[in-house]
Amino acid sequence: MLRISTHRQMRSWHALLVRSLASVKLGSFAALLFLAGFVRPAVATNREQQLIVRGDRIFIPVTVNGRSTEALLDSAAELTLIDDDFAKAIGVEQEGHETVKGSGGEDKAQFANGVDIHAVGTDLKNLTVAVLDLEDLSKRLVGTKVAVIIGRELFDAGRFKLDIERGKISKMSQSVRPRGVMLPLVTFRGIEVFPIEIEGHSGVQAAFDLGNGSEMMIGRQAAEHLGLSGPGRIVERKTGGGIGGPVFRDVVSLSTISIAGKTFANVRAAIEDQDSQSDANIGVKQLRHFIIVTDFPGHKLWLQPR
Repeated sequence: MLRISTHRQMRSWHALLVRSLASVKLGSFAALLFLAGFVRPAVATNREQQLIVRGDRIFIPVTVNGRSTEALLDSAAELTLIDDDFAKAIGVEQEGHETVKGSGGEDKAQFANGVDIHAVGTDLKNLTVAVLDLEDLSKRLVGTKVAVIIGRELFDAGRFKLDIERGKISKMSQSVRPRGVMLPLVTFRGIEVFPIEIEGHSGVQAAFDLGNGSEMMIGRQAAEHLGLSGPGRIVERKTGGGIGGPVFRDVVSLSTISIAGKTFANVRAAIEDQDSQSDANIGVKQLRHFIIVTDFPGHKLWLQPR
């Protein structure tokens, strides 16, 4: 789970959208500047493409300004990030200087305009992306250097089907009716949330976070409201965090959680202390047990239990 936040308003570049910057999440991105360029989807296709699965992290092949690489897929990242060394290698010009605050502290970032990304049969044109040093974060969370973390711009460009267990992803036609349980998506501080149930408590709003390769998370406020954060519930205190460095989080064991009618027992959940955190955050550990169809433009999510 990666989170960035910044505290001043960005100036418009090349007539792009100007928006006040609040918290930015990368991995759970809670609310960032949503600086998107023109998004031009390619012709829809149902042809399956490779989804690279390493543990509970997922990657896709992409080209960035014509250069091929792999990108960590993060549906809860409001803005795509590229590593500063990779940005130099592809000749991307960087602008501005921002202090960004992550779940583990502060870091520096710049921004680049006019970035073209092709992924999963989709052309994302003229994007504005964040540029920063991803080396430390890569080592802590992935183990190898990550050049690109592709955010929700991809998911905003259409409907996608993912089968994590089979390692497949495809762009899906709007004319095809997805299988599985349809759940509404609601935009909460820049990320998409959907309803789950925790220990019999319904209506819990959880971030749909394909960038979370660790335990599910619960916001501190929700944990206290549901009676999950008492001393008797905490089973461990472990290191987590993203941009800015590591942080320690309390871990609790949940007797049950229910997602789209499927029940998971004895689920570990880390308590997130960020004020911008949604009620909960569901990552790949649980989502890989479903065939997934996302429709961010239509604010819908289909989960078909395997």
